[in-house]
Amino acid sequence: MNLYKFGKAVCSAYLKSMYRVEIQGIENVPAEGGILLCSNHINNFDPPLVGVAAPRDVHFMAKAELFSMPVLKTILPMINAFPVKRGMSDKQALRNGLGILKEGKVLGLFPEGTRSKTGELGQGLAGAGFFALKSEAAVVPCAIKGEYKRGKKITVSFGKPIDFTEMRVQKASAKDATNLIMLNIEKLLKESVS
Repeated sequence: MNLYKFGKAVCSAYLKSMYRVEIQGIENVPAEGGILLCSNHINNFDPPLVGVAAPRDVHFMAKAELFSMPVLKTILPMINAFPVKRGMSDKQALRNGLGILKEGKVLGLFPEGTRSKTGELGQGLAGAGFFALKSEAAVVPCAIKGEYKRGKKITVSFGKPIDFTEMRVQKASAKDATNLIMLNIEKLLKESVS
C-alpha cells in the first residue's frame, strides 16, 4: 500500500469516527482525465476530508513553509502535495499544477487561498481561473458544509463539471473564470443539506 492510500485510509477512519461525513454528487467526478477540483475552505481538515471524499487521488498545493519542516518535507510529496509560495505569483507552483492536469490527474484547490474565519464563502483568487483556462481539465466545484464538531454532520458535495469552452475561446480573464467557479461553489453550498 502506498503512503497516499494508507493516509487516505487513516484519515477516513479518523474523520468518520469524529463526524457524520456525508458525500454527495460523487457521480459528477469524471472517472478519467484531468480534473480541477475547487472547494470552499473552512478548516485545516478540509484537504484530508476532500481527499477522503474524492473517488480519485487528489494532488494539493500546500504552503511552502510546511516543506521546510523536517518530517513534513519528506511526507508531503509522498501524499501528492507540492509547495506554493503564498502572497506572490509562484510560477513553479503554476507549472506543477498545469503538469498534474495535463497528465490527466486531479488537482485540488481552495480558490479563497486561506480558511474563511466566518465560514462564509470569500473572494476567489485568480489562480483557480488560470488553471481552468490554461488546461483542458474538467472543472468540478466542491462544497464543504457543516461544523467540525464531534458527532456533527459534515457534507461534501461535488457539483457537475463547469463548461469553460466559451470562456477558453473568448480568452476570458483568470479573475472572471474564478468568479464563475465561486458562483458554482456558492450554488452548491445553498443546495447542500445542512
